[in-house]
Amino acid sequence: MNLKQKAKQIRRDVINLLYKHKACHLGSNMSCVDILVALYYKIMKSKDKFILSKGWAAATVYCILADRGHFSREELFKNYYQEGKKYKGLVSHEVKGVETSQGSAGHGLPMATGMSLADKERKIYCLISDGECDCGTTWESALFAAHHKLGNLIVIVDYNKFQAFGRTNEILNLEPLTKKWESFGWNVQRIDGHDFKKIEKAFNNLSKEKPNVIIADTIKGKGISFAENKMEWHYYNLTSELYERAKDDLR
Repeated sequence: MNLKQKAKQIRRDVINLLYKHKACHLGSNMSCVDILVALYYKIMKSKDKFILSKGWAAATVYCILADRGHFSREELFKNYYQEGKKYKGLVSHEVKGVETSQGSAGHGLPMATGMSLADKERKIYCLISDGECDCGTTWESALFAAHHKLGNLIVIVDYNKFQAFGRTNEILNLEPLTKKWESFGWNVQRIDGHDFKKIEKAFNNLSKEKPNVIIADTIKGKGISFAENKMEWHYYNLTSELYERAKDDLR
């Protein structure tokens, strides 16, 4: 499978979904598409589990799950972001293929850590945002996972350098982020989160004795020229004019 082409397809699906329902979080979705495509189409086995801690990127996970046949694309596009429907703007366990509901920052990693401890025969993957590295629950989980040597836990930090109200290094500086995770006893790799060769190599170079974290340097709004590295696309909705420009970017 050509992962680059698959990622472009998923990005098109996401912008179509967000535009149809006037939904936000375009920037947050675009930064993690390549990571999620690599996970779902190349890396994860059927017994593995995935937790989307940055639950506001639900649209990407839903589009991938629909593409993989968990439910129909038509059902998703009809019911996404609608009051009382299961396809919410924040990822929901009511959707087939989703393990846990998420949306409050810092909740996904504690759950993934518990799942890793409970079942060491399967790998537990968890995607967190860089903003969630501001949360105490993230570092409590990091201590716990290292103490219990949870080598089946794989965390990916979507390090797009922005959070809800500004740049991460201005809100609460995370650097040196690699050294911080290492000091907590984790196996750490830092990669270009849009390079499929490097993504795959990182997932194939995991420790079995330590919990693993892959710090993925990404671009908020990746693939959409007017949204790249723009904090406001955490919230903005696509107008008809911008929707057409986004489609042109993804042809």
